[in-house]
Amino acid sequence: MTDMAGYVAKHFRWRVEDGIAVVTLDRPERKNPLTFDSYAELRDVFRALVYADDIKAVVFGSNGGNFCSGGDVHDIIGPLLDLDMKGLLRFTRMTGDLVKAMITCGKPIIAAVDGVCVGAGAIVAMASDIRLATAEAKTAFLFTRVGLAGCDMGACAILPRIIGQGRASELLYTGRTMSADEGERWGFYNRIVDAAALDAEAIALARRLAEGPNFGHMMTKTMLNQEWSMSIEQAIEAEAQAQAICMQTQDFKRAYDAFVAREKPAFKGD
Repeated sequence: MTDMAGYVAKHFRWRVEDGIAVVTLDRPERKNPLTFDSYAELRDVFRALVYADDIKAVVFGSNGGNFCSGGDVHDIIGPLLDLDMKGLLRFTRMTGDLVKAMITCGKPIIAAVDGVCVGAGAIVAMASDIRLATAEAKTAFLFTRVGLAGCDMGACAILPRIIGQGRASELLYTGRTMSADEGERWGFYNRIVDAAALDAEAIALARRLAEGPNFGHMMTKTMLNQEWSMSIEQAIEAEAQAQAICMQTQDFKRAYDAFVAREKPAFKGD
């Protein structure tokens, strides 16, 4: 399997500790915008994580007090004005492929959001499984503010599932900022933490997940995303099959043996 612990990123920060990959964009002086290169490399990295047994969970963190300011105005938006329809579609499909890769990577992703989290940055947070925020987090889906539609990178499909159709409609039509308090009340953010503790809280949560049954986590993530397009009957049958597969893992047996011995199970992901 792919060894991602030794991966050296070119267009963002990447480090791995105890099976937890920490990703941060690295242009704090501009509030960490995305570029053509960072989009493409992030897409490729999350695709590779499917095959990386050495990565158990991912934290997508903030840098310099901000998460991500979206697509870089000079490096992305300006050049897009010179592309033909084929080139534009190639770009929009690439950005959507990042979300697809995050959803299908098989690893729990925790977004640790501080400060600005807008445009494609808000999409990255949305595509994560769990979101922590500081009180200073400012989240906005800005696409209509630059003359585009709110339907970008899966926003119209995913955001309503998290916060509801009405609230998602307001944010996507207006492009206004959602405060951290609103985000927590609406269920976008799982909880608000002190800025000084954001990284530690995210790593602690990721470590808790990494110590769990990783094959089971992969199956949970898979079913959480697949079951939106299933009927209740199909979902129940799919979960029956998924759980039967998990019952053949060694982690299932380890949990039973640990229970009998009154010990904490040491999961290994097989």
